[in-house]
Amino acid sequence: MSPPLLETRDLCVHFTVGTGILGTGPATVRAVDGVSLKIERGMSLGLVGESGCGKSTLGRAVVGLERPTSGTILIDGQIIAELTTPERTAMRRRVQMIFQDPYASLNPRMTVGRTIAEPLRLHGLRHGTGVAERVQELLSMVDLPQSAADRFPHEFSGGQRQRIGIARALACEPDLIICDEPVSALDVSIQAQVLHLLRRLQDSLGVAYLFIGHELGVVRAISDEIAVMYLGRTVEQAPAAELFDNAGHAYTRALISAAPIPDPVLERQRKRVILEGDPPNPINPPKGCAFSPRCPIARDQCHHDPPPPEAVGPGHTVSCWRHEEVPRLMPSATAVTMAENA
Repeated sequence: MSPPLLETRDLCVHFTVGTGILGTGPATVRAVDGVSLKIERGMSLGLVGESGCGKSTLGRAVVGLERPTSGTILIDGQIIAELTTPERTAMRRRVQMIFQDPYASLNPRMTVGRTIAEPLRLHGLRHGTGVAERVQELLSMVDLPQSAADRFPHEFSGGQRQRIGIARALACEPDLIICDEPVSALDVSIQAQVLHLLRRLQDSLGVAYLFIGHELGVVRAISDEIAVMYLGRTVEQAPAAELFDNAGHAYTRALISAAPIPDPVLERQRKRVILEGDPPNPINPPKGCAFSPRCPIARDQCHHDPPPPEAVGPGHTVSCWRHEEVPRLMPSATAVTMAENA
């Protein structure tokens, strides 16, 4: 059996900042704190959670932009940290990234053609006239005209810039693309177009995605599986449909409850899970379950003992001491109740 395309084992990314509580010394922010994930070839794994939960830091660590504090990152079963410099350079070509802000990720002084051609030349994928031909091919793949190669990033809209970013990522012919909230800065109609483009490219090229986002409706549209992060850890992971139908963690149910329903009647009638308070300080996280201070059904054990991940179905794991009681104590993700004045 072949290994997963990407695997992280107990991955941690910690940052030292300022001083600790009462000036006792440097403080540590546990941005990613023991995350284990797997992505198979051609698969889309969605990674969701509130801002500051560590999902973007995890993606940056996978692509090599952040140095892991501990844990292991493997590509095709090979440990990245054990590779030689030439091997690591070749490996990085296989893992590319699409950034949240398409304008900030593009060099304003370089034409689109030069931007896309740069990785082709860097990795020796094309030479001579083949570079320009490949640039035109990539522009066509993301539905941009050939004339775009001679223009600069400021001459394009946000959606077009994101397409340029996608073309640049595809130039390296990657096996995996880290999509770091690639549509969050775009209008809703443009979001749908970019998501459709990503799906079409996946079907034709077989590329895998780690799709990072905080809007569950967007993540569900492109993900085969979804992992939910909270304060640096994954609290639940399941196939997309299973997660929405049978979420076993209170935080997951709250996230799904916050996602709007297209039907205005159901939107007005459904029950919502309202979370109180703010996420805990990542410098001084709770002793037990990180979600326990905000969980409406937490009990004493939740405040003292971290819950281990537990398999509750095929491909479905939950880190919650009360996961068996959650469906009974909290409304379903799609539950609605008739309006009082209906």
